[in-house]
Amino acid sequence: MTASNPKVIAVCQGELSVSGDPNVVLSCILGSCIAACLWDPTARVGGMNHILLPGRRNDASGHNKFGVFAMEALINELMHIGGRKTNLVAKIFGGANTFENGLGIGEANAAFVRDFLEAESIPIKAESIGGRQARRVRFFPESGHAKQLLTAEAVPIEETKPPKTPPRDRRPAVPPGGSGEVELF
Repeated sequence: MTASNPKVIAVCQGELSVSGDPNVVLSCILGSCIAACLWDPTARVGGMNHILLPGRRNDASGHNKFGVFAMEALINELMHIGGRKTNLVAKIFGGANTFENGLGIGEANAAFVRDFLEAESIPIKAESIGGRQARRVRFFPESGHAKQLLTAEAVPIEETKPPKTPPRDRRPAVPPGGSGEVELF
């Protein structure tokens, strides 16, 4: 594989991925979710998680969509492929306020990740947090570089109303004399 044709790995909600391959790119799309990209510059390995909701150490679910488990799993996977926790640096993305409901999920996710990284003595080298726009993030785990593309500002979709009168043309689903079968080839 060449650098012009990288292997792109999508990291979906509740997932994580780690690598030290220079031809691998980790990618995700974030709204209120948050991604932590951790990198060990000495071992040249990195990884990304995709956190759906903040989580605390006393949560019993143990699922990677919750912050505490996603962060601990990412650190463990990086250590498994040769990274050292004391070398890790972070870049964090997401936490947008994409919902009008006022729940503050994006802010809660961002606060959780910042608190977690501080408690674990992992410095944040870069961040793009908050706002109202979704982000597409690409992280290059071998080099630690990251790119993001902000989407257009979300525009509310107006609800369509059904027509007041039903359509007059009500043809039978199967024409008279036909079986209604379709052959696919």
